[in-house]
Amino acid sequence: MRTEPAHPAPVRHRDHGQWLVQFTGQVLVVCPRCGGRALVVPRPGVAPPKYFSALLFQPRRLACAHCGATADWTAEERGAGLVGAVPGGTEDPFFRRPLWLQTRCAGRVLWAYDEEHVDALDAYVRARLRERHASPTMGMFARLPAWMKSAGHRDEVLTGLAALRSLAALSTPADRSDAAHDRGDRPRHHRSMLFRGGPY
Repeated sequence: MRTEPAHPAPVRHRDHGQWLVQFTGQVLVVCPRCGGRALVVPRPGVAPPKYFSALLFQPRRLACAHCGATADWTAEERGAGLVGAVPGGTEDPFFRRPLWLQTRCAGRVLWAYDEEHVDALDAYVRARLRERHASPTMGMFARLPAWMKSAGHRDEVLTGLAALRSLAALSTPADRSDAAHDRGDRPRHHRSMLFRGGPY
């Protein structure tokens, strides 16, 4: 007869250095025309990039199924190179639209790009043991704000992530979170550069 351990093993999270830009394959944003949910995705027909860093320069398309609005984004040319997007903050890194997935949490604003991003954050926050298996230089989890990593805020953050997951299934202007509005709190660090020969 199999018996369960008296104290189950704590939930463990292994950080392999996944970049935030790896969650930009689909970004849920507020539509600039109707205020409903729009999607920012790689432009159709464009070959997938060979390097994660190249995702910062991949052409994107914004499309709203609710009102039909569309827009295209391409990296800005500067001399012999391209100026790429900068992930982070409550705006999408390409069109600078407010993210659809935003909610107030622990006196701050909790945000995510899509459900996959929510799931990744949930797995990290829920874990009682966290292991790092990669350099933190570009890793998403190493760059999370201290309040999200705090055990004291764990329950609040998990509740907030559940709210984001529910928002992902909604799409009309009336469904928009009161946290999802223009604030201009975009990243202030330098933009990424790609030179014509390949990743810099």
